Amino acid sequence: MNWWTVLDGFLVGLYRITGWTLIDYFIGTFLLALITVLIGDFTTSLVYLVNRPYFVRLNARLAELHELSMAALRLKNKSGYRAVNREANDTFGLVFFGMAGLSASYLWPAFFALAWMQPRFQGIGFPLFLTGWIANYTFTFLVAYILARLVFAPVKPYLPYFRQMTALK
Repeated sequence: MNWWTVLDGFLVGLYRITGWTLIDYFIGTFLLALITVLIGDFTTSLVYLVNRPYFVRLNARLAELHELSMAALRLKNKSGYRAVNREANDTFGLVFFGMAGLSASYLWPAFFALAWMQPRFQGIGFPLFLTGWIANYTFTFLVAYILARLVFAPVKPYLPYFRQMTALK
């Protein structure tokens, strides 16, 4: 038995909790979304830990550049201000895109969850009330993912590992 078969058996088990198909689908999808939220937050924290010295240096450099630009303004040194501001913009770009890349690590498990759901739930739809539209597994997973994020956010600071990560920031 390989790891994929074991994982598949576990995930299928999430969809067999009550024995009522529709309720099991929504409970299973929510639990799958909650697992992806946990994995995403955990991997994001690991990526942050690895890159933390880099982000600390960049933020310190931004603070230094801000002070230099304010000093240049006080001295009415326009060319100095522009030069410092140009470097500050470049540094801010590094911080911004570094954080954007870091935030992408929250989402990667959701794509694997959707890939796992596709062969099992493709073609199954749920009518959305009063719209005439049909919601497929992707829509229900995204709604469950948002709900899982909302449920996990207030609990996260009380979990030992995530409490330590929050203290680091």
